[in-house]
Amino acid sequence: MSPRLQLRLIVVLLLLVWLWAAIAPLSRSDWLLENLLVLFYAALLAATHRRFAFSLGAYWLFALFIALHLYGSHYTYSETPFGDWLRDRLELARNPYDRLVHFAFGLLLACPLRELLQRRAGLAGFWLDGLSLCLVMAMSAFYEQLEMLAALLVSPELGSAFLGTQGDEWDAQKDAGLALLGAVLALGLRRLAARAGGG
Repeated sequence: MSPRLQLRLIVVLLLLVWLWAAIAPLSRSDWLLENLLVLFYAALLAATHRRFAFSLGAYWLFALFIALHLYGSHYTYSETPFGDWLRDRLELARNPYDRLVHFAFGLLLACPLRELLQRRAGLAGFWLDGLSLCLVMAMSAFYEQLEMLAALLVSPELGSAFLGTQGDEWDAQKDAGLALLGAVLALGLRRLAARAGGG
């Protein structure tokens, strides 16, 4: 399949998931709040596509992350059926779906961010991987701050549902830590694959 067709397929698939998520979400207000940032970043990717086109692999990783987020926003993160299933199977105290998505943030987006730094900043080697990791950490911490501000300013009554803390006072730190862990894993696997391939 040609790159252009694959990009169109990604857009169509994401639109279908978004339409599904928009139909009767568990909390319409929480769904709207959860999707503000996603719509901004999706629009940014679309608007900058001609000036900076990521690799097809990067667009698939973006799409997978957005789909995971859309699923979470439909049910509110703390009430996703998959998260409930994981909680019951692993005998956890809380629905872990939000933690899974924070881990996926680092795992799925570290390599596209690395691609951006490599091509735009001309970085290589240790500096490229190190700054890619720092960028994931900074974005994760920035998101936690935005989440708090959005809950306070836009809809304070949705604070608990939107933040998804589920009673954990260390939720933001654990979320950022999981994003870091996902990024370390992604960059480590990429390095191992490059060595195995001789690149």
